[in-house]
Amino acid sequence: MAKYTRAPQMISDRLLPDPLPSEPMTLLASWLEEAASKKVQPNPDAIALATVDDRGRPDTRIVLCKDIDPEGASFVFFTNRESTKGRHLAHTPYASIVFFWDTLNLQARARGPVTLASEEESEAYFRTRWVISRVSAHASDQSRPIGSREEMVRKVEALATKLGVPPDGSKEADVPRPPQWGGYRLWAEEIELWIGQPGRVHDRARWSRTLTAIGDERHEGGPWTATRLQP
Repeated sequence: MAKYTRAPQMISDRLLPDPLPSEPMTLLASWLEEAASKKVQPNPDAIALATVDDRGRPDTRIVLCKDIDPEGASFVFFTNRESTKGRHLAHTPYASIVFFWDTLNLQARARGPVTLASEEESEAYFRTRWVISRVSAHASDQSRPIGSREEMVRKVEALATKLGVPPDGSKEADVPRPPQWGGYRLWAEEIELWIGQPGRVHDRARWSRTLTAIGDERHEGGPWTATRLQP
């Protein structure tokens, strides 16, 4: 097996503020904006989303965070609600997410309860998707077995033809949102920010707060408590 040797890290002049800010979202949002503006990776809004099944076993995958609310400290992603992650969240509506911007040596983690995004949010975002992506959302029984890749492609092509959408997606069409497709909102009760440093003396801090459920779609957060952590 080839041995991987990482080049020594240079001392970084980027550190978490001292004292720590009273809330973490302003800093997290600025990191995301920097990653997007500098185009450090194709999908700077990519997050690792971890859920648990009905036996408490974790499962993780990459999704895109399509919206963050700095004021409410919440994060939105979209998927088929009958997918594996959708079934997990229906059973245990709690999750964790991780942003990692390797080029910038920055990481942000958040965890907390998850609610369904509103129908208005789901509808609005679905209509911004590429028309072929909208067709695929209908054609795919996400996470369910299928015989072959060719069979999946045929399903998408058949539905596209039925809806009058060319295979290359060059023509717009009215493709309604499937009833099982929609958004989720993770309400952070804990956020951790990390800045890589040489010798693994990383700069790391955690913010936590108490959440109160307001109906089925919202949580309201109390004041944040900030704590520096050893790396």
